[in-house]
Amino acid sequence: MADNVRITGLGHRRLREDPLLIGCTAALVAVGIALFGLVAWRGAPLDELLVVGGGAVLLAGIGLAGIWAMRQRQVNLLDQAVLWRGVGNVLPFPACVLDASGRALFSNSGFAQMFPDSDHAPLARLGERIGRSPETSDRIGRITSAVANGVPITDEIAVQDVGDGISWLRVSAYPLGNVQGHALWAVEDISSRRQMEQTIHDEQAKLVDFLENAPIGFFSVDQDGRFMFANNAFARWLGYTPEEIVASDRHLHDFLPSRPPAGVLPYRPAMERSDEETDTGGYEVLLQARDGTPVQVYIGQTEVRNENGQIRTRSVARDLTPEREWEQALRRSEQRFARFFEDAPVGIVLLDAEGRVTESNRAWRSLVAPVDQKLLGRRITDFVASEDDGKVTTWLNRVVSDSELAAPTDVRLRTSTETGTSRIATMYVSRMDDGQGGVYGLIVHFLETTEQRSLEEQFAQGQKMQAVGQLAGGIAHDFNNLLTAMIGFCDLLLLRHSPGDQSFGDIMQIKQNANRAAGLVRQLLAFSRQQTLQPRVLSMTDVLGDLSNLLRRLIGANINLNMIHGRDLGMVRADQGQVEQVIINLAVNARDAMAEGGELTIETRNETLLSDLRRGGEPVPSGDYVIVKVSDSGVGIPKENLEHIFEPFFTTKEVGAGTGLGLSTVYGIVKQTGGYVLVDSAPGEGTAFTIMLPSHAAASEAMKTADTPDTPEASETTGAGTVLVVEDEDAVRLFSARALRAKGYNVLEARTGEAAMELMSVVEEPIDLLITDAVMPEMDGPTLIKNVRDTNPEMPVICISGYAEETFRKRLGEDQDIHFLPKPFSLAQLAGKVKEVLDRARA
Repeated sequence: MADNVRITGLGHRRLREDPLLIGCTAALVAVGIALFGLVAWRGAPLDELLVVGGGAVLLAGIGLAGIWAMRQRQVNLLDQAVLWRGVGNVLPFPACVLDASGRALFSNSGFAQMFPDSDHAPLARLGERIGRSPETSDRIGRITSAVANGVPITDEIAVQDVGDGISWLRVSAYPLGNVQGHALWAVEDISSRRQMEQTIHDEQAKLVDFLENAPIGFFSVDQDGRFMFANNAFARWLGYTPEEIVASDRHLHDFLPSRPPAGVLPYRPAMERSDEETDTGGYEVLLQARDGTPVQVYIGQTEVRNENGQIRTRSVARDLTPEREWEQALRRSEQRFARFFEDAPVGIVLLDAEGRVTESNRAWRSLVAPVDQKLLGRRITDFVASEDDGKVTTWLNRVVSDSELAAPTDVRLRTSTETGTSRIATMYVSRMDDGQGGVYGLIVHFLETTEQRSLEEQFAQGQKMQAVGQLAGGIAHDFNNLLTAMIGFCDLLLLRHSPGDQSFGDIMQIKQNANRAAGLVRQLLAFSRQQTLQPRVLSMTDVLGDLSNLLRRLIGANINLNMIHGRDLGMVRADQGQVEQVIINLAVNARDAMAEGGELTIETRNETLLSDLRRGGEPVPSGDYVIVKVSDSGVGIPKENLEHIFEPFFTTKEVGAGTGLGLSTVYGIVKQTGGYVLVDSAPGEGTAFTIMLPSHAAASEAMKTADTPDTPEASETTGAGTVLVVEDEDAVRLFSARALRAKGYNVLEARTGEAAMELMSVVEEPIDLLITDAVMPEMDGPTLIKNVRDTNPEMPVICISGYAEETFRKRLGEDQDIHFLPKPFSLAQLAGKVKEVLDRARA
């Protein structure tokens, strides 16, 4: 059929279902025709023919009536088929009608398209479409069995498509009650619907998962405050599971630490609301967990009513505990930063883009403004010395305009304060970028380097003075050897020439000039702090009193001398001769600065420093000092010369007017004594030298001489005994040997320490005295003395040297009986020292 609606054997089946009607009709027609023919053949009379013909006609009529009835039924069946075809075509899904045997009686176009060639076995085609498997057969069997029992049934079956796809078919069977065993089968492709349902299900699952596992709390309570819903986060904060909260009889107010005030509705956690009119708002409340732990939360709540007027809430809770912890951590961080910023040992100042101060710390304020001042809003250059103003301004502008200079860079500048105090600092500048290529400010770090620069200057000055001192000391040592020989051989010559001799005067001139040279050498040694001192406890009042007459003769009548003695002046421990030399040198220096006359003041006083005093490049430690201040009203000293006045041979006097050793000698003597020299001077304002000597604590030792006495020049210096002289300078050794032989001693000579040890091991006669130079190549004097004392502990020793006694005594330690004779020495001094030592050893 053209419309693909199949009605198979329906009319034929109806005819076959009524065979008696069809047979009778045919038999009657045949009998009628046969009777009519027989009568006519026998020549029957007309009435018989009429009877027979009537009977035949009657039979034929009956037959025609039967045929007409059968045809009418066929028409009715065809009308029913057209009706079924119309019904089948309007069905939106494939459908067919099956009889009890499973044969298709009717199917629409949709069924024919889904299951081609399904006229005889539609259920088999359905099984093939679904898939051949025990499960499929079982499900088709359940549907067939239900239909056979007159029960309608529907099943949704997943179908494996080509590839990995899955489609869904909905198979329905509806029994036809008017025909036993017949049923209408419908097959519908519901893949789109199932996919939509799955999508909706997945979205609902996501929503449920979001609500259940969101990091914030969700809950809902009814108008009595009973929980209708709570998600995992909210329940976890309170120490429960969602099921425990919802299933229990606990109410919202049960989780408050205390009962709320009267008037608070059961479904509201507190009284405060941000918007009462719209039933929305927020609460910041404290809840209590199962274990009693407080939980600070913020609850945003909306209240809705259903059609019955019942209230339920939609509540969102945020745990404020982490937020409060963050706030507390932030406050602590800010406090730590503020403390770090304020208490940082370096100065920190924040500037805006214009270079104005916006914030500063204590170290910077104390650096630039020890007294209270208004600092905010002032330009950073206001605190910079004028000589560095332009440099700092240029640098700050470059940092602001050039991002390449954003890294900290130091510049040295001198900060100036309102008090006039000038300090040195190192400045580090870095940009504060706004993240858009602009600059909204600068961070400036100030590292004070005043002390560092002072130490650097002090170190440099100390290194220079040490180098000069070492040079001077070395020169002095070599000169002392030469002068010892010159003075000594002059003494030997004077033994053979009496005062009336023509050569006596020449020899005395040589000796006197050698002694003058020895005085210069002593000044060099004083500067290099290598001269031999004989300290004792002194009263500066007595020393200055003894010197007053001498000083007045030295400075002349046109200069007025003022002596100002401090009361209860402390004692000092120093070499009196060297202290007098310091005062004389300063007085002479002041006299030369007052050629037209003036006033020289010498003042003494006690002073206690509670903290270190920093003047110039050298700090003065705290302690008790005796101050001797020598000031004049002379021309003063220019600033450029102040750094050089203590250098040896530095002088501003005319050639031949001075040696340049006066102030260097002062510096050396004071430093070797343990004191300090400070100078204040300006051109036209005079000069003041302040000598600071440590106060000696043992007042009971005042005026007591030190253990080292002056070497006597005895009138009788002859003696007897064997003396070993060890000296690497031939002239000094030759003079010493000849002088001692002239005084009656047996003298052995050695040029080095090794030669002396070898000589002592071979001579048979005992050696009564060892005289050795302190500085010799290879084995020096202290080493030789130690080796000799190892074999002969009682050996008397005299050590001679052009250096200070302390230099070699430090190497010998606290050795008992070692005597010292400084170079240059005369014949009488050498003979007197030898006699003194031997007499003491024999006593």
